[in-house]
Amino acid sequence: MTHTTDRIEDLLQTGVRDEVYPGAVWAVGNADGIEASGAVGLLDPDHPDEPMRLDTVFDVASLTKILAVWSTIGTLVEEGKLQLHTPLGTFWDEVAGHPLARATAHHLLTHTAGLPLRANLKNLYGTDPQDIRDGVLHEALHRPPGGAVEYTDRAALVLGYLAEHLSGQPLDQLATDRIWNPLGMTQTRFGPLPDAEAARCASTEYDETTGTHLKGTAHDFSARLLDGVCGIAGTFSVLDDLTRFLRHMLAPTQTAFGPSWIKESLRIQTGALTPARGLFWHPAPGTDLAEDIWVHYGFTGTGMWISPTQGGWAALLTNKLRFNRDREPLTEIRSNFRGAAFAPEYTQGT
Repeated sequence: MTHTTDRIEDLLQTGVRDEVYPGAVWAVGNADGIEASGAVGLLDPDHPDEPMRLDTVFDVASLTKILAVWSTIGTLVEEGKLQLHTPLGTFWDEVAGHPLARATAHHLLTHTAGLPLRANLKNLYGTDPQDIRDGVLHEALHRPPGGAVEYTDRAALVLGYLAEHLSGQPLDQLATDRIWNPLGMTQTRFGPLPDAEAARCASTEYDETTGTHLKGTAHDFSARLLDGVCGIAGTFSVLDDLTRFLRHMLAPTQTAFGPSWIKESLRIQTGALTPARGLFWHPAPGTDLAEDIWVHYGFTGTGMWISPTQGGWAALLTNKLRFNRDREPLTEIRSNFRGAAFAPEYTQGT
């Protein structure tokens, strides 16, 4: 284990030296807990006396799609409040009579709903949250549902709205009540963060309106437009909370989403369509299905991996976006990190 820990530390230190990110925190483990963890680099490159810490708060960006949307949708499915293959228009009045009515929750979770691809919500629908909601839910489809796998943030936005509709709660309260509090994820929440928590946050992109790098405010413009809370992004969390979430996925209890939801999500749900997808999760690049390693990434530089077959999980949090939007250097580091994290000495718990 020491050899592999050193390998991970060396890998992540290389990312700091090459200015892929200012700093990173990481952990690997199994259902019983953390096998190894560490922190490298700086909290902020403008302050060389402040090292990255294990309890640093990160804007986890698209991990929101897993921590808040996929997980709460799972509880609604398990309670029988949502049938994945039922057309949305048959039970959701807001979309009845509109193009989205033909799509299903399964289509949304597999990115096969035919939704329009990435778009500037403000330019399309303005700044009023209700106008944005109406615009997203009533927009024409890009193609018929089920025809192709095309990643779009809109899928998570629509599913967040759907979860609110079915539960009668706003997404932030729904995630807190059903997922984060039951799992003891006490430091996970939607932003903007209070000043004291923002001070512990790793900075991300430069914000021209304030003349500073964002800390405690979501980098994602859609999240900021919707007061910090949406299915796309906006969640802040810490390494310890992510490890609690991933441990639950390997040893699920009735305190949150259960084993049937996890099993359905971590298998190919897109048939012969490519790229292959589960339910919001997808096979880790560079692996085959026999390895059973599933991943989800966040645009700010975050990622988490899970493998029920190997009995292991891994989490890597960086503030890569503090430097630039070039994905290629981080892609290589993520691949090498995943290879080390699922080495036999970790996944077998020795």
